[in-house]
Amino acid sequence: MFNNRKFSMNRNTGVPRMSRRFSVGEPSNSETSSKIHRQFRAAHEGHLPHAGLDASRASTGVVWCTERASEYGFLEAPHEWANLGQGAPEVEDDIEGCFPRPQTIDVSSAAREYGPTAGIKPLREAVAKMYNEHHRQGKDSKYTWENVAIVPGGRAGLIRIAAVLNNAYVGFFIPDYTAYNEMLSLFKNFAAIPTPLDEEDGYHIHPDKIATEIARGTSVILTSNPRNPTGRVVANPELAEIQDICRGRATLISDEFYSGYNYTSNCDGSTISAAENVEDVDEDDVLIIDGLTKRFRLPGWRIAWILGPKEFIKAIGSCGSYLDGGANAPFQEAAVPMLEPSLVQTEMKALQHHFRDKRDYVLRRLREMGFVIKYVPDSTFYLWLNLEGLPGPISDGLNFFQACLEEKVIVVPGIFFDLNPARRRDLFDSPCHHFVRFSYGPRMDVLKLGCDGIERVVQKFKKFQT
Repeated sequence: MFNNRKFSMNRNTGVPRMSRRFSVGEPSNSETSSKIHRQFRAAHEGHLPHAGLDASRASTGVVWCTERASEYGFLEAPHEWANLGQGAPEVEDDIEGCFPRPQTIDVSSAAREYGPTAGIKPLREAVAKMYNEHHRQGKDSKYTWENVAIVPGGRAGLIRIAAVLNNAYVGFFIPDYTAYNEMLSLFKNFAAIPTPLDEEDGYHIHPDKIATEIARGTSVILTSNPRNPTGRVVANPELAEIQDICRGRATLISDEFYSGYNYTSNCDGSTISAAENVEDVDEDDVLIIDGLTKRFRLPGWRIAWILGPKEFIKAIGSCGSYLDGGANAPFQEAAVPMLEPSLVQTEMKALQHHFRDKRDYVLRRLREMGFVIKYVPDSTFYLWLNLEGLPGPISDGLNFFQACLEEKVIVVPGIFFDLNPARRRDLFDSPCHHFVRFSYGPRMDVLKLGCDGIERVVQKFKKFQT
């Protein structure tokens, strides 16, 4: 199977050379002659020309894509662009039924001081109350403020969790959130073990996959749910079965930042959460991470939270003293009234209707262009677009991304979601190579602009093909 390993690229020049393999297969002409492929290889691990080199860490996929877009004038005139790459929802007060976001914030005297690294108690109480109301009705075991740590954003929360993990195999599934790559490679107290998911299976995480991981000694499972970038969700009863399998055997880290973008229950405002299936909040090793960023459409606030057993939360709160210093105190105070459970339920209902309409719009437009979309996302605000049916020069993620830049559209090449923290393989062997992530998070006018640009790209290359 390795007979076709012909050559590698020189990291600095992009010129092919014979000394080291390129990949399992020989590259196509569209790859070897592509500027964007050379830039990617020069900046990212997993395909370095020096096998033993510990290169400086690369930026996450979205940052790298923004840097490339800046070469085409994005930073000078962002309003002229359709940024469908940034993993962020629209933040304007234009969604019918959603509460208006604060325009000003009162800063108390207490908020001028350093805040507790685990977060202020009123916000921790509000988070616990929201989960109890939405997911713990009728259960004897309830979350308290001691089961909640407030953190300055999702990435900081993941880093804190990683910092307190014991020596372990950490299992994760690909494709998944790009920032996991950096988190999983920063710490030496665990070894990251990937499990690829299949497109033909709808990128589904079956309970038997979890059982297999635990059987081989994996004691920590990390996954986004709902899933970034595929837009899929693991819901009950399978989610409950997964938690039953993990109980007493493995810690489940459930990244639930897209829990509000749930279209599986006819947009009734209900959210997806592993909190539903926890038997004892202090005994079940389930860590849930979420925040204001996505479902409250406040990414700039950098307010997120982690729920879990008190012993875990105490350690996670304490390690903030040397990792990040804690979340912004005034914004924590301002967040407390937003988490009133009935207000959140109304907010989620309006959010789901609005984003489902946007999803259906972009699905229709892309299918009219000739994209084959096998699985309609039942959550999040992402499409995981397979490009293999497009003309050859734009049938891989990087070249499609490059062509979109020329039309002032940003998407994210799928290769960034094939997490490779140990740099064990050439990323161009990736099954994600022929995908891009398309975000329908932006406003409808931006989505229309972006779809128009993508249509021009497809039409241009179809003309070249004929």
